[in-house]
Amino acid sequence: MTNRRPLQDRGLLQHISCAAVILVAVLLTTHAVASNPGASAPSTNPTATDALPTAEARTLYTLGQLISRTLEAFALSDEELDWVQAGLADGVTGAAPKVDLSAEAAGLHAMQEARRNATLTRERAAGAEFVASVIQSPDSERHPSGVVIQRVQPGDGAQPTPTDHVEVHYEGTLIDGTVFDSSRQRGAPAKFPVRGVIACWTEALQAMRVGGRSRVVCPAELAYGDRGSPPAIKPGATLVFDIELLAIVR
Repeated sequence: MTNRRPLQDRGLLQHISCAAVILVAVLLTTHAVASNPGASAPSTNPTATDALPTAEARTLYTLGQLISRTLEAFALSDEELDWVQAGLADGVTGAAPKVDLSAEAAGLHAMQEARRNATLTRERAAGAEFVASVIQSPDSERHPSGVVIQRVQPGDGAQPTPTDHVEVHYEGTLIDGTVFDSSRQRGAPAKFPVRGVIACWTEALQAMRVGGRSRVVCPAELAYGDRGSPPAIKPGATLVFDIELLAIVR
């Protein structure tokens, strides 16, 4: 769990030039009519060989997927996605814009902010309800910071200090159980400094002993806050981590 993403950026996005992604986002923004870039992906998801017959087709499909991730903040409906696609098509083909792009810029930013705030409100309310249910369990310990720790296995080794590096296995999920990062799925433990992770992890690790395993509930303010970590982690999201402390690496 680094300060940017759980442990480190994973997946194909990390191999794409930031400049290219920004350029795609600008292209979409400047050609949106009533667009609401959100978490919507293309309505189809071809996976069969005959659906993506060539390497070029797979590359272009990948581009479409990456474009969709620049739209996270807008939570597009199907109808709104149609307008975005129309604007993109006109921009790519060189057709004259159907609106004054400069005049629409303020409305676009206002829409993005309004939808982001709506998402933030929903996530914070859902997180508070989730935490309230978790702390009812007798094995839950809520720290003053808001971190909730449920000890699955106590451990009998040393406790990490803020200056230590640790080796862990972990799995991070949203409160609905969706896995967004997992060293176990990758088949290899992760190593990182205790101070080099989100605040929730820094606190939880120092409360564990080597050999121990805990379920840690991280409120948004001790994880990725109001910004989230798109596309998986929404603004204001409460996160849950299953952490197994394997060793202290000094």
